[in-house]
Amino acid sequence: MFGRNSAFALLLCFFAWPAAAGDRVFTDGAGRAVHVPEHIARVFAAGSPAAITLYVLAPDDLLGWTAPLREDEAAFLPRRYAELPVLGRLTGRANTANVETVLAAHPDVILDLGDVDPTHVALAERTQEQIGVPYLIFDGAFAKTPELFEQLGALLGAEKQAREIAAYARRTLADLAEGVARVPPARRPRIYYARGLDGLETALDGSINTEMLAYVGAANVARSPDRHNTATASPEQILAWDPDVVITMDEGFYRAVWKSPVWQGVRAVRDRRVYLLPRLPFGWFDSPPAVNRLIGVRYLAAALYPDVFAGGLREATADFYRRFYHLDLSEAQLDRLLHPAP
Repeated sequence: MFGRNSAFALLLCFFAWPAAAGDRVFTDGAGRAVHVPEHIARVFAAGSPAAITLYVLAPDDLLGWTAPLREDEAAFLPRRYAELPVLGRLTGRANTANVETVLAAHPDVILDLGDVDPTHVALAERTQEQIGVPYLIFDGAFAKTPELFEQLGALLGAEKQAREIAAYARRTLADLAEGVARVPPARRPRIYYARGLDGLETALDGSINTEMLAYVGAANVARSPDRHNTATASPEQILAWDPDVVITMDEGFYRAVWKSPVWQGVRAVRDRRVYLLPRLPFGWFDSPPAVNRLIGVRYLAAALYPDVFAGGLREATADFYRRFYHLDLSEAQLDRLLHPAP
């Protein structure tokens, strides 16, 4: 860290700099008018959703990832992007980036996705004032995906690519709605989302982590009248909920659930309706909740209603990775993605 005097002097320098002649005013997803450079080519992602979204739209603008990529994750990205540096994150439970990290990367702007409530807007304002770099925040809700890319396309000068992604997202959501409408209400399951090795960590109804369930006509059994975030469930609570389906992205949990005494009394386990969702290079359901969910929601719909959605999943996955992750998948990679269960 800088010393107190040097940090203060550095901030004074930022505030003393006049706006560049090429600056423009851009309205972000929170309605804030932010001065940004006319041409943006270097973007610091404040969190994982922003990093993935930026990589999809304008990969050469991404300065680095927020966390190290595992070897299996890196294998599903072109090498030049998998080898980008790890810069840490400015948002989330444990911030790992600081003022020096951001300034050393020389970003034109900082990009953040998530809720645009007063708490997150205040964080954006405070960080922008502290660091002296334009900080833009956008709504990361799944339903807002098309609008998000259109906004970012205008910000980054990537309008053509943004229009194509927005159109893809709108088609996906429309196809999903049309298919789910053909599923009788009695077939729409009650789902528990299991996280962690023991599966007892979950995300409550109303959380951004489980908002995809509504798009496949499913109900989240984990709910609270006054909370909409992650939580820990007890074995007794899971037995009381008795979900029709359990979904997870944790391979260790998936291996263990079939013999775990805690889970033997759960309907989903008895009926063999526990689904391990793909997670390479980014989780298809969550981790993080970003544009990666566009392929995940189709996969989940096919798992729940194979008679309605199963057709063409392999081709759709290859197309998604080509469009979004800039990667032509091998047949072996497609097999690994579409059959993740050990």
